[in-house]
Amino acid sequence: MRLVASSNNAPASVNRYLLPHEQDVVTIRKHPAVLIGPAASVLGALVAAGILSNTEIGQTGATLAIVWWLWLLVLVWFVWRIADWSVDYFVITSARLLLTQGLITRQVNMMPLGKVTDMRFERTLMGRFLGYGTFVMESAGQDQALSKINFIPYPEQLYLEVVGLIFKE
Repeated sequence: MRLVASSNNAPASVNRYLLPHEQDVVTIRKHPAVLIGPAASVLGALVAAGILSNTEIGQTGATLAIVWWLWLLVLVWFVWRIADWSVDYFVITSARLLLTQGLITRQVNMMPLGKVTDMRFERTLMGRFLGYGTFVMESAGQDQALSKINFIPYPEQLYLEVVGLIFKE
């Protein structure tokens, strides 16, 4: 399976960081599995709020209101995490790798393809089951801002895509 995306399909939030001579090869979001922890927190908080509502603690109106307001804060945090996930992209271009992150404070990490000296991907058991992995990239004797990217979907295909760009001849 070849994952080649057209430049016209990349969002404007990504296109603004591409150079005129670059071609967008692949633009993807992190795997939705990154939201499993926050979703579990919301469900756990909901269960806890429901249980507390049916005990002696929840018999007073003020305590009941506090319990549900706390759950609402957890829910708002979850919605924030979803919104933050929706604007994060991993971009492979003809010249470099980009990772754009952040809803309010935008962070763009980049590594030129020519600087990549070693690249590997790792998959945990959960990653194999759900279809995500971690990319680990190194460059010659330098610490890079873009060295480890978690929750990458289709890691085998993306690995082959990047390696094909690095060793293009």
